[in-house]
Amino acid sequence: MNVTEAVTSRRSVRQFLDKPVDKAILEQVLKTAQRSPSGGNTQPWNAVVVGGDELTRITDVVKAKAATAPMGENIEYAIYPKELDGRYEAQRRAVGIEMFNAVGLERGDGAGRIAQMAQNWDSFGAPVQLFTYTKKYMGPPQWSDMGMWLQTVMLLLREAGLDSCSQEIWAMYGTHMRELLDIDDDHIFFCGMAIGYRDPDAPINNFDVPRVPISDAIEFRGL
Repeated sequence: MNVTEAVTSRRSVRQFLDKPVDKAILEQVLKTAQRSPSGGNTQPWNAVVVGGDELTRITDVVKAKAATAPMGENIEYAIYPKELDGRYEAQRRAVGIEMFNAVGLERGDGAGRIAQMAQNWDSFGAPVQLFTYTKKYMGPPQWSDMGMWLQTVMLLLREAGLDSCSQEIWAMYGTHMRELLDIDDDHIFFCGMAIGYRDPDAPINNFDVPRVPISDAIEFRGL
């Protein structure tokens, strides 16, 4: 698989097969991903890779927390800016519409949509979670570095025949996640990433994810 194939076949998978992931593959992916770029070679990313009974323990605690505080609790950063508007907000809404349409959920089916979103807490059936965090004093450039590292991980997973779904939703319970992962107060929790093998027949893994044309986002000057 070349880079283009990895990029075009990668998507946020929201239904995984009941199939274990070889730890050796994950170790090789993460070892290679250490080549990701970062400003000044700071490599600001840290992560905990979790599976098995430990993932079940974390999942159960967060599901219980979500039942009592469904809008989040002890959130450490804004997942979306309050000022999100224009094409950015339109793009966010568009993918949600496509996702719910794919699984046959009507706009007025609030309970169904909540149930679908609640599958996040079960990692959409994935057997592995990669939870990422960094030092609290890190700024936007270092958060960008974390994003480049996560993207590298996702593409290497595709090369290995695996799939993923980045999940900022875990940050709705940021301090709780740090406690569950035994991460000290000098750090901030960023996101989770479900890892496993996609269910190729699941409608939620097959809808078209809208992307704006490059003319809406990119300018060429002097070329």
